Amino acid sequence: MIRVSRYEAGAAEWDAFVQDQPDWTHFHRYGWREVVSEVFGHDCPYLAAWEDDRLVGVLPLVRVKSLLFGHYLVSMPFVNYGGPLGSPEAVRALALEAGELARRQRVKLLELRSRTAQPIPLEVSHRKITVVLDLPADGPSALWKRLDAKVRSQIRRPQKAGVTVLFGLDQAPAFFSVFSRHMRDLGTPVQSYALFDAIARRFGDSVWFGCAYLNGDPIAGGCGFRWRDEFEITWASSLREHNRIAPNMLLYWSFLEQASTSGLRLFNFGRCSPDGGTHRFKMQWGSREEPLWWYHQALSARAHATPSPNDSALAWGPRLWKHLPERVATALGPHIVRYIP
Repeated sequence: MIRVSRYEAGAAEWDAFVQDQPDWTHFHRYGWREVVSEVFGHDCPYLAAWEDDRLVGVLPLVRVKSLLFGHYLVSMPFVNYGGPLGSPEAVRALALEAGELARRQRVKLLELRSRTAQPIPLEVSHRKITVVLDLPADGPSALWKRLDAKVRSQIRRPQKAGVTVLFGLDQAPAFFSVFSRHMRDLGTPVQSYALFDAIARRFGDSVWFGCAYLNGDPIAGGCGFRWRDEFEITWASSLREHNRIAPNMLLYWSFLEQASTSGLRLFNFGRCSPDGGTHRFKMQWGSREEPLWWYHQALSARAHATPSPNDSALAWGPRLWKHLPERVATALGPHIVRYIP
């Protein structure tokens, strides 16, 4: 018989189990519990399913609670994937226990962000998709030949302008300088540098930071994660004043080239909303779409999704945020975005 309880056994057993599952992602790793606790201070009621004292399923959960935005249980907040892993029976038991926990604590929304379909009795949303590119086995030169001529031309443009790209954990500060400014320009509160510093310290070589430079100044940057034979670029930004030379095209190509050189087989461009500008940008690389299976249990019919700056009720926020001085926006942003999972 399967029993479910809050997981307290430590990282080693959790990660060994996770990495033995076919659908695991970087965001299922136990280190994310430590990052979220350290940076955000959120409660992380990670659940485990046991059968005869044998671990048969896991579900990372994070509680995000505020007076302004509400009370959420999410697997996993701020990133694209989570959800239960394990045998079908364990997955169902974990989802049921998460649902009971949400009901007992009157959680506004329970959301399990699964990469694949799951045998669980919750409603599912496909409001988000991910875009992936299969990488050729014979390396970057074969990948380059597969690209559309227009895309290759857009990559050459920043190269001709003298843009170069560097990778390494030491690129985190340069990445953040671009990311924080870009988010302010979009009217969106930015995560703290502490998040990326904690990610770099916790995950080491499985997190990639890349930055594009012009005349020694960072003008585009990205951060993403490697697991199995896949890499996902989770955050990417470029400065608007350099749009004419398209440094983001060279940045993405450099990440693609590094993934291909590393022998990976799948490049994940991350989640987006169908038919938006970000979706079109990601599809131009010859990519394909994958639906996301985000399961949810809502306290009311209106609470079917986590809050977003695109919500009509919050539309005033981006209009105001764009006019804040960059230093003020960067200082205030983490105190807001920590409650928007």
